[in-house]
Amino acid sequence: MTAPIIRRLAELRGKHRDWTLAGESIGVVPTMGALHAGHLSLVEAAKEACDRVIVTIFVNPKQFNNPEDLANYPRTEHEDAVKLAPYGVDAIYVPDPDEIYPQGFATNVSVTGVSDQMEGACRPGHFDGVATVVAKLFLQTGAGKAFFGEKDYQQLLVVRRMARDLDIPIEVIGCPTVRETSGLAMSSRNLRLSEEGLEKASKLYPVLQRLSAELKAGAEFASLEPQAKAALLAAGFEEVEYLSLNCTENLSPRDRADGPARLFAAAWMEGIRLIDNVPVG
Repeated sequence: MTAPIIRRLAELRGKHRDWTLAGESIGVVPTMGALHAGHLSLVEAAKEACDRVIVTIFVNPKQFNNPEDLANYPRTEHEDAVKLAPYGVDAIYVPDPDEIYPQGFATNVSVTGVSDQMEGACRPGHFDGVATVVAKLFLQTGAGKAFFGEKDYQQLLVVRRMARDLDIPIEVIGCPTVRETSGLAMSSRNLRLSEEGLEKASKLYPVLQRLSAELKAGAEFASLEPQAKAALLAAGFEEVEYLSLNCTENLSPRDRADGPARLFAAAWMEGIRLIDNVPVG
């Protein structure tokens, strides 16, 4: 049996009130739908940690820079509900747009610092949209724990900082990236790639792994970056938007892996923008 799909905030808050009065803990998994095994791993983590689990599905227009990208984003609500059925989630919150952005909505949540580079630099306003909608979903669901994938590692840090700075009483938990057997990080955008594109896109992960190994051995990132980008272009990527080595905690740029660091990449395949990251050291 599928969980009830809730579209109005008043109904969601009624459930939250009942669960809270019963002393039950609540977890939330915020998504934009088009669910895959990566999302479902977050649901599993939430089920293990919480008495009640809410999965939210909302394609947030404020985090898209390109209107065409927003229009093409897959919307698969029925299929998503079927995929969630075996996990026994307690509610699927698919808010009507006016529950998130009612008429006259005029508030914007902006997180500086961790949002300034990489995705923030390439997609101006993107993280404002993320922080704004996630803040609303945290407050609307009243959850005590939230679960995010490390594939979107920069987003994870932005959300953590936002919740901390706004004193939202929620623990933001990062979960490991889930990959296809080819190594390609699972993403809803993968649905838009051809079979050939999927095969070529799978080369991103091994390039990052090789680069990580060389950095662990003491090499400087600046000396390795050109050949790594060249390898991605040779594999069939149309453009490498960025390749970056950053501090794990605050995302400040690094040239050596002489402390906890991560490699980040964004590259284009068949007109689809793909991102990935791996830890170094």
